[in-house]
Amino acid sequence: MTTRTDGRALAGLAALLADPTRAGFCLALLDGRAWTAGELARSAGVAPSTASDHLTRLVRGGLLVEERQGRHRYVRLADPSVAQLIEDLAGRVPAPAAPPRTLRAASAQASLAYARTCYDHLAGRLGVLLHDALLARGVLDRAGGLALTPAGVAWLTDLGVSVEPLRAARRPLVRDCLDWTERRPHLAGALGAALCRRFLDLGWTARGTGRALRLTPAGRPALAAALAVDPAALAPPPSRDSGPARA
Repeated sequence: MTTRTDGRALAGLAALLADPTRAGFCLALLDGRAWTAGELARSAGVAPSTASDHLTRLVRGGLLVEERQGRHRYVRLADPSVAQLIEDLAGRVPAPAAPPRTLRAASAQASLAYARTCYDHLAGRLGVLLHDALLARGVLDRAGGLALTPAGVAWLTDLGVSVEPLRAARRPLVRDCLDWTERRPHLAGALGAALCRRFLDLGWTARGTGRALRLTPAGRPALAAALAVDPAALAPPPSRDSGPARA
């Protein structure tokens, strides 16, 4: 009986994401912001009443939480574990066989693949590079599972990130998160979120459209110096239509 109940519960959770509109809402909410029902409806190209019905199901299923301010209903992912679930599932989706049909779609896809938020931490090619560079610098270590090193604490202090509040958080300090475009891990957990915030605060990165992030002109050399990598390694791939991309 227990197995049957657990199976039904799992099937019910899977059914919440089995609809393309609901799955699209969850992917959009990976930017970490709270969205209105109207904003999500427009992003999915559905009627507001349809979006409202889907959002009600997602809230009741525990994947989203809602907040009301006046007449507006905002929704967001329930917590980082839901974001991890969505990103992990996205990482197991086969790559699309057909390329984007328009230049605008191709540009948006390239921006997301280069750097984006995965809920509250850095993902994409830049996120994977950060993960690998922190291991190479000795900020992180895998000897006994992914962990922050004493040298890493000093590096974070120099960067202006206090470690103690991160250790006290209710989430893991450091965690691998499978990147759905790179198919390799980027850095999640409390530290991944803190670094994403710090890079934005320092002006090294800036928000683009949706979940996309970009390195600022000042950010590329500064981040390269902090990670001890060649600034060229942080450059986005050149556009096939407009020549080399700018930071």
